[in-house]
Amino acid sequence: MRSIQPNADSRRASRWTLVLTGVVLALFTTGIGPRPDGEAWALAYDLVLYNAVYLGAGVTCVLAARRNRAERLAWACLALALALSVAGNLAWTLLLGDLAEPPYPSVADACWIAYFLPLYVALVGLIRSRVGRFHASMWLDGGIGALGATAVAIALLLEPALRLTEGSPAAVVTNLAYPVADVVLLALLVAVSAILGVRRDPALLLLGGGIVANLAGDVVYLDLATTGNYVEGGPLDLSWLVGVLLMGVAAHRSDRATPAERDAESQVGWRVLAVPMVCNLASLAVLGLGWGDSMSPWAAWCAIGCVLVGVARTTFTFREVRALNEVRLEARTDELTGLPNRRALLEAARVVVAEATTARPAALLLLDLDGFKEVNDSLGHGAGDELLCQVGPRLAPALRPGDLLARLGGDEFAVLLPATDLETAADRAGVVEDLLRRPFPVGGIRLHVGVSIGVSTAPIPADDVQELLRCADVAMYAAKTERSGVQVYVPDPGSGSVDRLRTMEELRTALTEGELDVHLQPQVAMDDGRVVGCEALVRWNHPTRGLLSPAVVLPAAEQAGLLRPLTDAVLERSLDAVAQWWEEHRVPISVNLAAANVADLDLPAKVAAALDRRGLPPAALTLELVEDTLMSDPERGRTVLGQLRRLGVRTSIDDYGTGYSSLAYLRHLPADELKLDRSLTADVDTDERAAAIVRHTAALAHDLGLSLVAEGVEDLATGRRLADLGCDVAQGYAIARPMPLAAFLRWLAGERSEQVQPAV
Repeated sequence: MRSIQPNADSRRASRWTLVLTGVVLALFTTGIGPRPDGEAWALAYDLVLYNAVYLGAGVTCVLAARRNRAERLAWACLALALALSVAGNLAWTLLLGDLAEPPYPSVADACWIAYFLPLYVALVGLIRSRVGRFHASMWLDGGIGALGATAVAIALLLEPALRLTEGSPAAVVTNLAYPVADVVLLALLVAVSAILGVRRDPALLLLGGGIVANLAGDVVYLDLATTGNYVEGGPLDLSWLVGVLLMGVAAHRSDRATPAERDAESQVGWRVLAVPMVCNLASLAVLGLGWGDSMSPWAAWCAIGCVLVGVARTTFTFREVRALNEVRLEARTDELTGLPNRRALLEAARVVVAEATTARPAALLLLDLDGFKEVNDSLGHGAGDELLCQVGPRLAPALRPGDLLARLGGDEFAVLLPATDLETAADRAGVVEDLLRRPFPVGGIRLHVGVSIGVSTAPIPADDVQELLRCADVAMYAAKTERSGVQVYVPDPGSGSVDRLRTMEELRTALTEGELDVHLQPQVAMDDGRVVGCEALVRWNHPTRGLLSPAVVLPAAEQAGLLRPLTDAVLERSLDAVAQWWEEHRVPISVNLAAANVADLDLPAKVAAALDRRGLPPAALTLELVEDTLMSDPERGRTVLGQLRRLGVRTSIDDYGTGYSSLAYLRHLPADELKLDRSLTADVDTDERAAAIVRHTAALAHDLGLSLVAEGVEDLATGRRLADLGCDVAQGYAIARPMPLAAFLRWLAGERSEQVQPAV
């Protein structure tokens, strides 16, 4: 409010100042023509009312300078210019006007001529506040405007002034100073208009109108003064006063348009061409009408200069257009293959999809090379790039006029097929597949790569470009999963399935909207059945599909790159849950970590902060990870796990026996427990080989100081056998199914009537 209120007060004061200035101007007009006789009335009109208009406009400019930081210099200079005019008026009225032969030039002339200098600065300041960076074309436009305006002004304005050559050198210089200053002001004003283009900027338009009114008054005054017909206090004085009032209104409106609104006045089309074109036409008119007559050579040279700069501007424009076309082409071309890129495909697809009808559909083929990663890994990225560059020429025979082949990125390509139905598109996809399955000569060897192609059409089932891409991506992913080569997207509303990309996008929303929750599955000790822990398993409360399991959530999170935020969300909800029972039941909770979390050096600090926020000790949390998560950066992972253990948080190796279960790896792993995968525990009561593996794993874990948790304990017989083999903790349906927090709290409290009792 501190910054808003002063501006509001300043604007209110400015408005009232302008109202009073307008009233004063109206009063002055009553003295145009016949006015009451007497020196007092003459002073009232010529001294008070006339100068009050200047002072009111000057006060408005001062207020604008105070509230508008960006244009402070411009409005301050305009206020100074008006003050100099008032000083000249006062000097003439009070000191010189009544003399029989007033000196010429005088102090009044000095003030009136000095008025132009801060006005020039004001115009430059306004253009600087509106143009962040000047381009060469803008300078040329300004030159065209300045030269064209100067040519016209000299022809119309300076010609009479050049005839006033009588008198002392000072008088001649003063006679020329007024029209020259007006010409420079006009040239600067037109140059500013040419640089900025035609725009709806109230402040500039009003200021320009005020300057034009002043210039018109000066032109008429010069003509009347030359013939000796000027009468002080006549209607001509209104042109200057109206111009000054317009300047004041411009200052009042100066901060109405925001920078964003000013930028919206784009420098394109007729807006930027109008002023330079008019100036060129005016220069040609000056040359055509005055050539060979008594026209000033300065006007002719300025007109010629304007035309020449116009030619230079045209040449520069052609260069700009060519450079712009080159940039547009580069922005729509894949740098490696020379094919159109994703942007070019999207632009073309918008047009094609907009024109597609059910009678004349369009199709899209989405291609993904199979085995391309192996080419890069075995032969290097240079070989991979060479292979990608051959895709375009290889597919050229399969393209019709109007078809568009584009590289979307990596080893993914797309073919846009206008006026193509689904059956034809599938046939074309088969042709593309056959072409790409032929060997590619790369680095002196012949390489075979496969391709997975997804086919989709518009306007059914896709009615826009994004939907067309999504459907083709779903079909391509199905083709890759099923290794079918070509897959056509055919929606099946009765299947109840949701496409992969849609699920990924909905998961992003779920993370922010709080749709994720955790269900808790107890872990009990084999020896006495006491609850020693529980595992948090993520559930997604989908608004339309109901409760979704980790089998849906985790693949979508991995494909969308959301594993880390998903794990963070599950960790927060898990700690919220354990905080509700920790004081009464010292049962820790286990949370699974993703590879991205294990490699996060900030993880220990995040975990410590999360525990502190809830007043929980580190013993309330166990973090689980699968062995594979450490393989990308083992040293970094061991560092993070070591810091977690020093913090007091237990760590567990989940799904042990399915990953990189080497003894050397296990020796250096900072962990507190191993969790046997259900694939090792399911058959221990019937398969002696499986039982032997569990028995020796239990012995190894105990020798290393680790406890052994058996997952997947589905029945009492399996539980008893695992206890005999040395397992310490059991987890599975024989103990309890995963349950919501409220049910788990009742379970902890002993209400286990609906649960299967512990196996041991």
